[in-house]
Amino acid sequence: MKRTSYFLRAGNIKNLQPIEQDLPDPAEQEVTVAIKTIGLNYADIFAITGLYSATPKEAFTPGLEYAGEILKVGKGVTRWKPGDKVMGVTRFGAYTTHLNIDQRYVTPIPPSWDFDQGAAYLVQVLTAYYALFNLGNLQEGQNVLIHSAAGGVGILANRIAKKKGAFTIGTVGSPAKVDFCKEEGYDRVIVRGKDFKEKLVEALGDRPLNLILDPIGGKILKAGYDLLTPQGRLVVYGSARYGFRGNRPPIRSLVWKFLTRPKIDPQAMTSDNKSVMGFNLIYLFEHADIMHQILADLERMELKPPHVGHTYSFDQLPEAIRFFQKGENVGKIVVRV
Repeated sequence: MKRTSYFLRAGNIKNLQPIEQDLPDPAEQEVTVAIKTIGLNYADIFAITGLYSATPKEAFTPGLEYAGEILKVGKGVTRWKPGDKVMGVTRFGAYTTHLNIDQRYVTPIPPSWDFDQGAAYLVQVLTAYYALFNLGNLQEGQNVLIHSAAGGVGILANRIAKKKGAFTIGTVGSPAKVDFCKEEGYDRVIVRGKDFKEKLVEALGDRPLNLILDPIGGKILKAGYDLLTPQGRLVVYGSARYGFRGNRPPIRSLVWKFLTRPKIDPQAMTSDNKSVMGFNLIYLFEHADIMHQILADLERMELKPPHVGHTYSFDQLPEAIRFFQKGENVGKIVVRV
């Protein structure tokens, strides 16, 4: 069968072009998914522009998550059948109309959800859960700082933390996102700026800062780390400070940001009794058993459907990426195929 995929060699968003390809029948343990919606992630931009260490060296199809309907199943597949509605993750390759994928990497869409919501869930919720619990060791009633609070991960991280009775402080880059975060149930919302550290102290009051989820880096990261309580944990899962607008990375500017990134002395950490941890979601892709354990726990939490804030059509995919670069989105950006 034929499929249309966006294809490029990393380095320039302008290189992202749709091409038609042949798709073989699924292998023994694979399913063929007719993709209905693609979820965009910040890692996509880094991969497309060559800033992501996991980016393939050769030409490739970007994209980490999707939702759709199963068309065919391999000979060894018994759980799925054509017509099943699923959401899934893939290391790369989701910017396409059809996809062959190992059956371990798809999961049912809840009956009350649509395809947009299915494509807005897995990468965000797995990131949020793994950061909060597997690394952050979140305990009942602790205090959590969540950066990019109005983004896909931030929204779900807050909802999950609230299930543990956490006091949550969210940060955003624009005052326009404050009301949304308050409606989402954040206890405090901070607009990041030069006075961020002072605002954080005020928001905490006499509460200890137990856990930080940081996808930003730079001075914001260091300010939060300085305020962590003993046994506090900083979980890093992104580097949005390296984000940029335009088709190609501004190399000189990014090199300067890299050279001036915060340095934390491991020897000092022993006396401060603080931890810094980082992870990449590809780790969970390579450990599907852990991924499914997390999804089972999340199902018991009965979270609300993810918030889809912006939708684009398949032929507008490059435009959707450029909008993502602006940092103006609230919730998930999805592309309908």
